[in-house]
Amino acid sequence: MSSHSAQEVVEQALAASKADGQVAFVVESSEANLRWASNSLTTNGAMRSRQVVVVSFVDGGAGMAAGTVTRSGSPDIPELVAASEQAARDAGPAEDAVALVGDQPVSGGDWYADPAETSIEVFAEFAPALGEAFGDARDRGDLLFGFAEHSLTTTYLGSSTGLRLRHDQPTGRVELNGKNADFGRSVWAGSGTRDFRDISVPGLAGDIARKMAWSQRQIDLPAGRYETILPPSAVSDLMIYLYWTMGARDADEGRNVFGRPGGGNRVGERLAALPLTLRSDPAAPGLEAAPFQVVAASSGTASVFDNGMATPAVDWIAGGVLANLVRPRAWALRTTAPATAAVDNLILEDPTATANLDEMVAATERGLLLTTLWYIREVDPQTLLLTGLTRDGVFLIEGGEVTGAVNNFRFNESPVDLLGRANQAGRTERTLPREWNDWFTRAAMPALRVPDFNMSSVSPAS
Repeated sequence: MSSHSAQEVVEQALAASKADGQVAFVVESSEANLRWASNSLTTNGAMRSRQVVVVSFVDGGAGMAAGTVTRSGSPDIPELVAASEQAARDAGPAEDAVALVGDQPVSGGDWYADPAETSIEVFAEFAPALGEAFGDARDRGDLLFGFAEHSLTTTYLGSSTGLRLRHDQPTGRVELNGKNADFGRSVWAGSGTRDFRDISVPGLAGDIARKMAWSQRQIDLPAGRYETILPPSAVSDLMIYLYWTMGARDADEGRNVFGRPGGGNRVGERLAALPLTLRSDPAAPGLEAAPFQVVAASSGTASVFDNGMATPAVDWIAGGVLANLVRPRAWALRTTAPATAAVDNLILEDPTATANLDEMVAATERGLLLTTLWYIREVDPQTLLLTGLTRDGVFLIEGGEVTGAVNNFRFNESPVDLLGRANQAGRTERTLPREWNDWFTRAAMPALRVPDFNMSSVSPAS
């Protein structure tokens, strides 16, 4: 690692700037992991890394331009700054140009403190409990596979307008797969965490054991529409994709599902039959995220000019009604609507919900219980139609009990349409997305009951 602290690197970059403005940030990452297969630990390790990002802003006369250059490790700071300034000159006027965010009252942490670090010690209680789970699985004739990862990322962001912001972000996840000896059955359980102190290995392993027992009976079902209970993990994968498409500009210009036919957007329109609220909050307990924007490259939902902009709590859907869309400041100024920043967490909840997942199953005469979704891809942006596959356990419910495992399916559904058709939500709980957890882990979701989930074809995937 560099002999210069992250704060010193930011200050060096700002001091070397000859541009009209600059944002510089350093991301210090510390990671630890465990991996296992066939009831045995296979690898473990820890690592550290540093990323330095410089965004330069140059007014070439025709308008302000932005250029970003990123380096890993210990780059030559004057060379990095010069490359960023050249990138800005080469880019031409930026469509999202606005004045840089000035010094503002944002909770930015202790700028002068050393970066946070994790180590393999974060698994001190987790690893022995995992060993006990291996023994229990071995006694049943089952095999456990999976991994546990923990990272602590500290971001130091400074700007030529006086911003000095810092954020420590802990992120953890564990995925556990259970299989039988011939790999004919496969089930999954997972959880997100900040520090592994709230992870119950017996709880995860017990979930695996129960699903393995359910899957001893195999049932073939055809494609069709089925009453389906989506557990929180599956709901989170669908809602995260919906969240990623909530760009105000795309909606205003009629390019996504939130555009109103004839022009404008659907803010104020009811989307969900239930009183569901979809929200983000950087201070949500257990799901804490950065309270300010950190942007390396502009997109339809984020702007490098908005670096350091506060990201307060926001309702995206309130009581079933679309309330807000993601709107950078430049687009907000063009539309006279409020600027609204994305937050790195997502919560869906129904304030009237009381049932847990087991109670929802017990209230089902005949239907399907999913475990997870994967290989999710967008088919039609106008309706947000998605396709994907079920994975690691689709179970048949009969008379309020799970009676066996059925084949996997390909599904075709729009999460927006599902919100309008869902007729029951369970209690919200922290969950781990399966498809998107490489990028998004901070989610809390309920189970949802959909009376007619579209299983469009049978899938041979396991």
